[in-house]
Amino acid sequence: MRSEARESPRIIFEDRQILVIDKPSGWTVNEAETTKGQVTIQSWLTANFEFPPQSGVPRTLSGVKELRGGIVHRLDKETSGVLLVGKTRKAFDSLQQEFKARRVKKTYLALVHGDIAQKPEKIASPIGRLPWNRRRFGVIPGGRDAETVFKAEQKFSIDGRILSLVHVFPKTGRTHQIRVHLKHIGHPVFGDELYAGRKTARGDRKLCPRLFLHAESIEITHPETGLQVRFEALLAEELRLCLEGLEKMPQSK
Repeated sequence: MRSEARESPRIIFEDRQILVIDKPSGWTVNEAETTKGQVTIQSWLTANFEFPPQSGVPRTLSGVKELRGGIVHRLDKETSGVLLVGKTRKAFDSLQQEFKARRVKKTYLALVHGDIAQKPEKIASPIGRLPWNRRRFGVIPGGRDAETVFKAEQKFSIDGRILSLVHVFPKTGRTHQIRVHLKHIGHPVFGDELYAGRKTARGDRKLCPRLFLHAESIEITHPETGLQVRFEALLAEELRLCLEGLEKMPQSK
């Protein structure tokens, strides 16, 4: 299948029950009314694979929407990295239960503005859609509970500004959760046009063409074997090149 995106998804692992792919930045995950004309992971799966969550269920609108081609979770369009697909109804349901019970261990890598090392490493603040801007989410009263843990890894500098590379461990799966929580504590993700501010993001994208957020790994209970398995995706090349253009700073004692 030809695609307008710069690269196609890469298969990390596949067996009878699950498919694990490395999603490139620029690909929307699920098909929707708003994705017409865009490349989506769901359409790529339909064009390249045949397994029950796509072809073995009644082709009703509710069934197609519910199973989403076997895709169990989502990544934002500009976020790259590990994405899980259930190849059977059993696997799809099992993985959905894993996410619902918060047993899935997810690790992201993000570059953020400022020195985040001095901040508490846990953010527990409710997230909801902003009433005045339906495209954006924020920490608001009455939002859904959300929890994010992070660990600062390395500080960088560029043009007199400090940036921090962090590993992020979301404990819940709210839309834009990592981006919203990091913005909330004053450290928006590098290149984030929605939450870092238009002027800041425009400057960031002179160095990095996209949001610096990567789904590095995911750990699940395999739906067939019951064993804990972990899958990783290498850092996307454009993010690696971005880091190479920064100056490393001494680690804080």
